[in-house]
Amino acid sequence: PMQYDVTVQAVRPRMLAARRGAARTGEIGLVAMPALDQVWAFLKTHDTLRRDGGHNVFLYHHPDNRDDPMQIDFGVEVAQPFTAQDGIECIETPAGEAARTLYVGPYSQMHPAHQAIHSWCRENSRRIGGMSWEVYGDWTEDEFKLETEIFYLLAN
Repeated sequence: PMQYDVTVQAVRPRMLAARRGAARTGEIGLVAMPALDQVWAFLKTHDTLRRDGGHNVFLYHHPDNRDDPMQIDFGVEVAQPFTAQDGIECIETPAGEAARTLYVGPYSQMHPAHQAIHSWCRENSRRIGGMSWEVYGDWTEDEFKLETEIFYLLAN
């Protein structure tokens, strides 16, 4: 299996235009694309918000009960704040300390990278701070070259 290098990073907030959705872990793909399509449609009509090199970012709000659906913000990085409209909100990823790893490959096979961070936290006696996010690298047709940065906020 692939080895994941988990590091601790001080992270700054990323500003996003995002659509909130809810899904259980195995069903995120079903709600992700329709939500992102709405965000991109919004950004097409608000050119000034587009950030050069901005990425898609999914922000996960972890429920207390792992079996409950998770609140997820499906977002795109933007250059400046804006007023919410048509269900698209201006939000930020958290600031603080985060455990990070890089996953390369098809989105459908990302789970072991998440597990690697959970394992790292157990081995290093660190608690997850209730949120995680994925920053999607530039699109490529070769899904085995897709890069996704995964961050888990660490509790103090």
